[in-house]
Amino acid sequence: MKPQNQSNSDDRAVSPVIGVILMVAITVILAAVIGTFVLGLGDQLGDTAPQATFTIEGNDTTNITVTKTGGQAIEGSDLVVSVDGERGGDFGAGPWQSGERRNATIPVSPSGDATVRIIHDPSGNAIFEDTWDFS
Repeated sequence: MKPQNQSNSDDRAVSPVIGVILMVAITVILAAVIGTFVLGLGDQLGDTAPQATFTIEGNDTTNITVTKTGGQAIEGSDLVVSVDGERGGDFGAGPWQSGERRNATIPVSPSGDATVRIIHDPSGNAIFEDTWDFS
């Protein structure tokens, strides 16, 4: 015979409540992780382009001269010039500081206005764009 003051019903109720709370928490965490990858938010954690400003100083039939006028120092070999969508050469090795002038080989010989872009190759982003008269 069991004593009357001992009850098993109270002890059994604690375990299912904790189990339900843990299952809900795990479901929410899994939904957040799967949602992040499905929406592509994990892909945006790659390389970012540096911030800098440039001016075009001049050109001839094969080269363009660009001066870096501001922003952080950038490795010159990470940058490529693009003229009307055609990629050309880089701006040499070593950090490119503000106030420094560098040359790059242009990929085409445009006549008249052309769109010039400086592209940060590791990130694939254009960090400068201007229209330049090549005539």
